[in-house]
Order: sequence, then C-alpha cells, then structure tokens
Amino acid sequence: MKWRTIVSLAMALGLVASAGWADEPFIVVASTTSTQQSGLFDFLLPKFRQATGIEVRVVAVGTGQALQLGERGDADALLVHDRVGEEKLVAAGHALDRRDVMYNDFVVIGPKDDPAGIKSTGDVVQAMHKIAEARSPFASRGDDSGTHRMERRLWKLAAVEPVSNGGWYRELGSGMGETLNTAAAMDAYVLSDRATWASFKNRRNLAILLERDARLLNPYSSMLVNPGLHPSVKAAEARIWHDWLTGPAGQAVIASFAIDGEQLFFPSAGK
Repeated sequence: MKWRTIVSLAMALGLVASAGWADEPFIVVASTTSTQQSGLFDFLLPKFRQATGIEVRVVAVGTGQALQLGERGDADALLVHDRVGEEKLVAAGHALDRRDVMYNDFVVIGPKDDPAGIKSTGDVVQAMHKIAEARSPFASRGDDSGTHRMERRLWKLAAVEPVSNGGWYRELGSGMGETLNTAAAMDAYVLSDRATWASFKNRRNLAILLERDARLLNPYSSMLVNPGLHPSVKAAEARIWHDWLTGPAGQAVIASFAIDGEQLFFPSAGK
C-alpha cells in the first residue's frame, strides 16, 4: 500500500469529525516540523480553508523526508527550506514551479552561562568552532531536516567534522521541539529556527546566544508535486493552495502571524 494511502486512511479514521467534513476536498502538504511546531499552520490553514473550502492535511517531517515524499508522489505540494534539495527535486522533474514564500532565521541557543564563550563572537562560524573546541554539549536534530542541513553546512565552514558517538556531540534524529527539550535537559547548545524557539516553553537554562548573522537566513519555498510523473496528485487543488500561499492573501496572513507580539515569518513571494 502506498504511503499516501496509509496517511489518508489514518486521517480519515482519526481526524475527520463528520461525514460532511470527509466529503470536502483536501490536499496533503509535506512540510517541516518548524512550520508545524511554531504554530504557523494552526494560524494559516483555517484561513485558507475558509477562503477556498479546501482542507490542508500537513505531514510535518524534516525537509529531507518531505522532499522524499514529493519524489514518491506521496504529497500534493511541499513547503520546505533547503534550496539545494529543492532545486534538485525540480531538476529531476518531481516538483514544479518552486516559489519563494517566506523567510525567518536560525539562532544558536545555549546555556546562559555560555561555557564555550560564543556570545561575544557575533560570528556563527567562529561560534561553531568554539563549541567544538570546548567540547561543550551540542544537541543536533540529526534528521536530515532543513535545520540539520544548515547545521552541517556551518560545521563544514568551521572546518569541524563532529561525530555522534556518545561524546559532546549528540545526533538525536528528532524534530525541532523534541531536540530543544533534549538540549534543555542536557544544558546543551543547539541550532533552532527562531519561530519554534519563540513558541518553546521548556527553556530552563537556555537562551539565544547568537543571532542576526547573515549566514543564518532561513528561506522557505513552495513547490507542486508533478502530476505528470505522479497521476494521483490533486493538481487543481494543490495549485489553488500554491497560488494562495504566494499571493497577496496568503502573504498577508504569514506577515500577521506573531507570538507575544513578535513577527516570526516574513513574506518573500515575488521579491
């Protein structure tokens, strides 16, 4: 049985509240845990459904997994944040019409006493080098997500090859929220997207120690899964979502999403 069928069946059994709801059109969007755990989708999707009558069922996984779902045709559209991976999927013909949607940024979180001394650097590459040099605990998502891919690029820029072997560097294979929980318990450094951090409550002794480095920019893109290769894709409904998300209505909703008065995603469609 295809993965899409399993997901749809599970949603039909567990999420549909009435027969009327079950008859409404829906699409499957593969996206990131950051867009889910930040609360953006809870804010965004009801407005899209009200405007179009289409339900969006989100499969929130790491970007690497989301791209794989698109490659297999197990989603109708993608909302992800890894430009290199996105362009490869388009070049291979599995996705169409990649569009910029929004951006925020990554932040480096760590213990307030900052044992590796990264806060004073103002430079994310130097900060990563100092964490490795001090062998301070670092919690990595380790899940091939967009955040994990960014982290690996930063280690490479810092000329560090961390190995998860029970020492200071721990690859967890978990989503952003779970990784932050582990970092809080370990008193560890961690790379996070700003939006998930803003919605995260179990901070304990953690705080933002490094931010606003231009290399920490975090852009998100929307793509359509190619119905020419994957005939089961709901192309018409997915196109409505894609156009709404990158059009004036969707961009305005994205801009209005905030936590404690802080705007967390910034529209980028058409820029």
